[in-house]
Amino acid sequence: MTQKLKATKKQAVFGTHLWIGIFLMVLGIGGCAGTPQAPQDEPLPPPENATPLVAQLLLDGNRLFAEHRWTSAIIKYEEAVQAQPTLAEAHYNLGMALYKKGPVSAARPHFIEAADLAPGHPVIWNAPPFRKYGTVESNTPTEAPDGHFGHQH
Repeated sequence: MTQKLKATKKQAVFGTHLWIGIFLMVLGIGGCAGTPQAPQDEPLPPPENATPLVAQLLLDGNRLFAEHRWTSAIIKYEEAVQAQPTLAEAHYNLGMALYKKGPVSAARPHFIEAADLAPGHPVIWNAPPFRKYGTVESNTPTEAPDGHFGHQH
């Protein structure tokens, strides 16, 4: 093979690899810029440490929540919180139902209590309502990166 043919072949291979790399990079950037995944906004199931009564109240509340019967779900979750006030899932579920029904400000204390009772719980600590209300540690809303306080455009 001549030197010229070898050089042309190398350029073709390099050019192909370059285009494949650019394509993959654009695909990767496009994947990151796609539609955000819907945050989990479902109530939690009863944990193992729930009393039988509270477990049933949470299951009943979860069924009502799934049916969008917010007021009825709130009643069940309030009963669960009263029966077992140290159960993070009961507070979280009550917060979720209050959040759905509104006013959302009524939900905040229950999300904070749930976070206090379950340090590091992946669902409770990453709940979408915390992003709207500020940090878990503070009662003061924090400014979002877009410059808005607790609301989206």
